[in-house]
Amino acid sequence: MDYLQGLNPNQKLAVTTTEGPLLVIAGAGSGKTRVLTTRIAYLIRERQVPPYRIAAVTFTNKAAQEMRERLHALIGPSAEQVAMGTFHSLCVRILRSEVAYSAYQPNFQIFDQTEQLALIREVCRELNLDPKRIPPKALLASISKAKDELITPEEYPAAGGDFWEQTVAKVYGKYQQKLVQNNALDFDDLIMVVVRMFQQHPQIKNKYQERFEHILVDEYQDTNRAQYELVHILAQRTGNICVVGDEDQSIYAFRGADIRNILEFEKDFPGAQVVKLEENYRSTQNILGAANSVISNNTERKAKQLWTKRDPGEKAVFYQGDNERGEARFVADTIRRLQKERGWSYRDFTILYRTHALSRVLEEEFMRSGVPYRIVAGLRFYERKEIKDLLAYLRLINNPHSDLSFVRVVNTPKRGIGASTIARLSAYAQEFGISLFEALSYLDGIDGLSPRFVKALRGFKNLIDSLCEQSGELDLTELVQAVLEQSGYLAELQAEGDEEAQIRMENLQEFLSLTKQFETEGSAADLGALLEYVALISDVDTYDAEANAVSMMTVHASKGLEFPVVFIVGLEEGIFPHARSTFEEGQVEEERRLMYVAMTRAQERLFLTCAQQRTLYGATRPNAVSSFVREIDGQYLEEQGSSFMSVQRILPPTAPKPGVSPDAYQVGDKVEHKVWGRGMVVSVSDSGGDLLLSIAFPGKGIKKVMAHLAPITKV
Repeated sequence: MDYLQGLNPNQKLAVTTTEGPLLVIAGAGSGKTRVLTTRIAYLIRERQVPPYRIAAVTFTNKAAQEMRERLHALIGPSAEQVAMGTFHSLCVRILRSEVAYSAYQPNFQIFDQTEQLALIREVCRELNLDPKRIPPKALLASISKAKDELITPEEYPAAGGDFWEQTVAKVYGKYQQKLVQNNALDFDDLIMVVVRMFQQHPQIKNKYQERFEHILVDEYQDTNRAQYELVHILAQRTGNICVVGDEDQSIYAFRGADIRNILEFEKDFPGAQVVKLEENYRSTQNILGAANSVISNNTERKAKQLWTKRDPGEKAVFYQGDNERGEARFVADTIRRLQKERGWSYRDFTILYRTHALSRVLEEEFMRSGVPYRIVAGLRFYERKEIKDLLAYLRLINNPHSDLSFVRVVNTPKRGIGASTIARLSAYAQEFGISLFEALSYLDGIDGLSPRFVKALRGFKNLIDSLCEQSGELDLTELVQAVLEQSGYLAELQAEGDEEAQIRMENLQEFLSLTKQFETEGSAADLGALLEYVALISDVDTYDAEANAVSMMTVHASKGLEFPVVFIVGLEEGIFPHARSTFEEGQVEEERRLMYVAMTRAQERLFLTCAQQRTLYGATRPNAVSSFVREIDGQYLEEQGSSFMSVQRILPPTAPKPGVSPDAYQVGDKVEHKVWGRGMVVSVSDSGGDLLLSIAFPGKGIKKVMAHLAPITKV
């Protein structure tokens, strides 16, 4: 049991408490991955639980891969038998095995967001819905939310609902029909279909309840209703469920994550044991003190206080630039200075922001000053046109019933097959209830097709038929090469001969690197497995920690990562916290959790920056310093280049005119204006004995008013 050595007492308790429900509250940087993997090793080695009787689920492929590598180091090859992966990959495995109990065929595919939107747009055209009035993305978001809550098209509240709900209900029903016709599922289906299968087929539910004697769930604070139901069903028989998470890091409410799942775990599982991991191994005490003083203002949390045995370290630094360019110069100058003084590499620095819109000025400053940088979660490799085209070919080979894949590549490269030809083909396919590819077998029966188009379509059918045959004989890399060469795709790029075409060819070559790696490392290196891998990969999975450049990303994208030096930029009211958080219940606490996540990414140094005025989205306006900065205990914070903190903390306010007390209005107060409606106070300052208020009104911008004159009342 030497692998238990080095665990602190609470970590050891979390590892060795193996019977019944267990909630592990794991603060940022408290070693939760080590606890999870050591717990699995303990179950196998000391409790004699067969590896295949254990299921461990998390949210990203990167996290799952790290867990598997650590477990392999602890127990060797038997780690491969543990059902370990993301929620989606676990459900794909179950669905592949039990597909006979679903509405799908064994070679079903997984649609990504681009394909989902294309399907939604197709439904909108058929229902004569104006995409300008009813945005397809909004429709898809509503459908996704319904699936997260396990609401089927039949259960969606159309009757008695408002116009939007009635519209979503119509679109949802047709969208789901088309998914089934394409033998495809979207991401939300993967979990919902498995949960429904368990509910409707007790023998399948019993099979997996017996199979998985122990359930472990990472990042439990991020689970939605469907994921919650899935793990609860699996754990019903034995009650051996261990969930690990931190409600202070619940930042995905916009994706359907429900913080109540972790806060009410003890209610869901009476008698559950609770272990808190509060010792931090990542950050200095000054960074932790600053983060603790911010998050302690939240009410939806369990009491805990992160601490460390490390040295206190340097205080967090606050800097307020005159404008966004001054802020960017401070960031670039500080990076260059610390690189020289401390010997840090560019990869040791990261810039975190609430929204990607803040990156432009930073990028310009970095280019001017010669600081190498890269944007994380920008245009992903798998979202590039040439890669999407190649994947569409591969999906069509894997599943010839995929109409979306067919439409994408039937004229790529150009074969003279236009929209009118596809429309005639589509009408015929719909009339006889067959796929577009199947319709190619009946071209003589389709009215209005000239011999030239018939020849082109037959040529395309022969190409796909041939590639389907070859897919059973060639390995993945050879198959991809065959697709690129036999389709004419590569020849068309070579004929273009410009720099963009060269970059596209290089990207396609990089895809061959992926297939070679997949053949070497994948346990099931077939085409279906490759397409699943690509469909399930995420932005964080593509993050390369070795690239020697300053990384820039949103705070959401930084979850699970850590860096020696972190800059959190744009810390102004209306930016971080986001302006819309003021008008939605519970959103300020979500924004505060986001700030806490950002702060706890830092290992050695933490810099907090803002601007007195900023040009953003085409408008220049003064901004109040973020309320989150003001929540930081002064003992953990040091100022550089700004007098804001000293003015804010030391100078007493000048008495305003009679009738308005000095503390009548505070930043964050909600007010009602007779003309502009509801708004939020974003700054308060003295102005000739009166209070000058800057108030943000949704859709109307920021208005400045005198407190004693304006027709406003507190809400």
